[in-house]
Amino acid sequence: MTRGNQREKDRERAQARTGGKGKTKDDGLTPEQRRERDAKALQEKAAKKAAQAASEGNSSGGKSSAKK
Repeated sequence: MTRGNQREKDRERAQARTGGKGKTKDDGLTPEQRRERDAKALQEKAAKKAAQAASEGNSSGGKSSAKK
């Protein structure tokens, strides 16, 4: 059995285990729509992270420390 064939069989087995879910680009979106969706998600994630950092900065005992 060749290596390439074994890999393919392993992929099929793994896909059968997970029930066929996984990374699929068959979401009905064009590449441009996908990029826009991903960019929006990244912006929301950055905004959430910034808001969390701001709330931590306002509370006592935050992560920021002065190094000398």
